[in-house]
Amino acid sequence: MSAEMPLHGPVVLPSRRCALAGLLTTAGTLLAGCSGNSSLLNTFTSPTPPPQSAEAPPGASIGNGQVRAGLILPLSAAGNAGVAGQSMRNAADMAIAEFNSPNVQLLLKDDGGTAEAARIAAQQALDEGAEIILGPLFAQSVSVVGQVARSRNVPVIAFSTDANVASPGVYLLSFLPETDVERIVQYASSTGKRSYAALIPDNPYGTVVEAAFKQAVARRNGRVVALERYPHDKAAMVGPVRNVAQAAAGAEALFIPDGGDAVPDVVQAFTAGGGALKKIQLLGTGLWDDTRISSNPQLDGGWYAAPDGAGYRGFAERYRTRYKQEPTRTATLAYDAVALIAALVKTQGAQRFSTAVLTNPSGFTGIDGLFRFRADGTNERGLAVLKVTPSGSQVIAPPLKSFGGSGI
Repeated sequence: MSAEMPLHGPVVLPSRRCALAGLLTTAGTLLAGCSGNSSLLNTFTSPTPPPQSAEAPPGASIGNGQVRAGLILPLSAAGNAGVAGQSMRNAADMAIAEFNSPNVQLLLKDDGGTAEAARIAAQQALDEGAEIILGPLFAQSVSVVGQVARSRNVPVIAFSTDANVASPGVYLLSFLPETDVERIVQYASSTGKRSYAALIPDNPYGTVVEAAFKQAVARRNGRVVALERYPHDKAAMVGPVRNVAQAAAGAEALFIPDGGDAVPDVVQAFTAGGGALKKIQLLGTGLWDDTRISSNPQLDGGWYAAPDGAGYRGFAERYRTRYKQEPTRTATLAYDAVALIAALVKTQGAQRFSTAVLTNPSGFTGIDGLFRFRADGTNERGLAVLKVTPSGSQVIAPPLKSFGGSGI
């Protein structure tokens, strides 16, 4: 393998450790390295900080390469945040092991899920020579880490799902709700759907999704004939859902961007309010990648956008073998971030973390498929469209294999 890879034409290089599973693409080239949106950790708010110190042990690191990268995770945070942090730490360790001794050292920092600890962690990593920072997970923490890193002209690849904290030099590797919405509306429009109704959760995720939905429908000359926000309460949602059921008689598709704990209640209230599910195409986001969705007969035939699950299944199997436990769904983000920087260190020389390299329009391919960073720090993913069936989700539109356009 040459130190610099060509920027034209996809070239497939088989990994020595796995059969082309989840290979990392950079600059239009597949590079050696192994590798559904389920209910992802809500990164709009941080958890309650734990009583113990949020700082990682001094000198904690993964790998022994010469190129240093900070890795900031909520390792000691309470509840699900801490579980996610530990799983992402394991995934980062797995990426280093599977990439065949890359010239990378991860400086592991624990922010405990708080912004102030994340700021301190970023400062420590930079003082220790980090050329790039991976993480943190929560939006508030990403903002402060971005400020610290920008003062040193060091890029950040973070894991928050809040596009508001993205900026030039602060790139989000997460599954952004806007990307799910764009993909499912694009597919529905390609099948002739022009008239849409929507039932959207009354929470921060719903606010983001509503704006993206209206924009995506308008871009395709469609129209939203009915839209209501509903609270996550079975009794309180009856009124807004009934309003849409009565106003959506002419709609061709009904968009419900919520998870398996709410969508079954929403569709039940929709039918009780006079809505005809058999006459309307149900649409969802990656939160539909949930057994509570596929096991509900009322949702059979619904469409949603998410990564093709093949890459994740392979990753999860290797993770279980290595750590004797299940990974969290966010673990792939840490794996892909580490695999990405390892590939760039191996192939891109001194320009490895430059803006031009990180925002290359050809993008990269990780465990969850094709992605690229935009200049504004958000990302674009080549998502599949899946159909809900009693035996599990089926891919009805494959993910993109390459990007068109500049990605700006």
